[in-house]
Amino acid sequence: MDQTVQWFPGHMAKTRRQIKESLPLVDAVAELLDARIPESSRNPELSELIGHKPRIVLLNKCDLADAAATKRWIRHFEKSGADSSKTVAMAVDCRSGQGLNAFHARVRELLSDKIKSNEEKGMAGRPLRVMVVGIPNTGKSSFINRMAGKYKAKVADKPGVTRQNQWFSIGNGIELLDTPGVLWPKFDDPAVGDRLLFIGSVKDEITDGETMAVRLLEALKDAYGDRLASRYNIEFTPETPAYELLETIGRKRGMLIRGGETDTQRAAAMLLDEYRAGRLGRITLEHAGNCND
Repeated sequence: MDQTVQWFPGHMAKTRRQIKESLPLVDAVAELLDARIPESSRNPELSELIGHKPRIVLLNKCDLADAAATKRWIRHFEKSGADSSKTVAMAVDCRSGQGLNAFHARVRELLSDKIKSNEEKGMAGRPLRVMVVGIPNTGKSSFINRMAGKYKAKVADKPGVTRQNQWFSIGNGIELLDTPGVLWPKFDDPAVGDRLLFIGSVKDEITDGETMAVRLLEALKDAYGDRLASRYNIEFTPETPAYELLETIGRKRGMLIRGGETDTQRAAAMLLDEYRAGRLGRITLEHAGNCND
């Protein structure tokens, strides 16, 4: 159970170079994060790459995250961004389109100084260009498809689909530059790697399903134990070992093998699928620190 998650395909090093080379072409950066794990789904190298470019943080899949926690994250990002670069943040769900109607207005708010400067230089109406960045499977292609209204960006519920930069016009004088999802070479905190596995930003194949499910249960059973008890009709205490809990869940779902033992591999796959689909309710696994309510 001590395996540490690491995953850094070669094309991701190329992506970092592409981001750096493309930054002079854009006015701002839209960063897609997963609202369930806003900090763990944020590539720490991106801030160094982006520098002082204005940034709009999109907390995607907000329908799967705790709404109150998401509001605190929005305040956190807007407050912390004030010290380094102008930042606005918003909660969205790119598959349903929730929250995206406000994107154009927020971009113009973010780039009001740029718009004014363009007007003063006689370049009124010049397109505002925004680079879309984020780690794999945070919803960049779904976001661009929604905004462009044309399904040209590749979409799949697995990491590593977009491999080259693409420009998209989304109307109202705004253009988006898509980039492949990029992780970082090493997760210093093992818990970060686990959370990325939970949401599917790292390929499941790099670790054992039982291990992943046990770690997920360890993360859920204290803060969201009531959800587990209700969903699987089980009883347990905070002291119940996570592997024992996985066995109990599997038995309740009738996942047995010869000899009456629990098929924990099936139970693990089911648990992860149900968590990712939101069947356990709206869950946020990490919370903004020192945010004012």
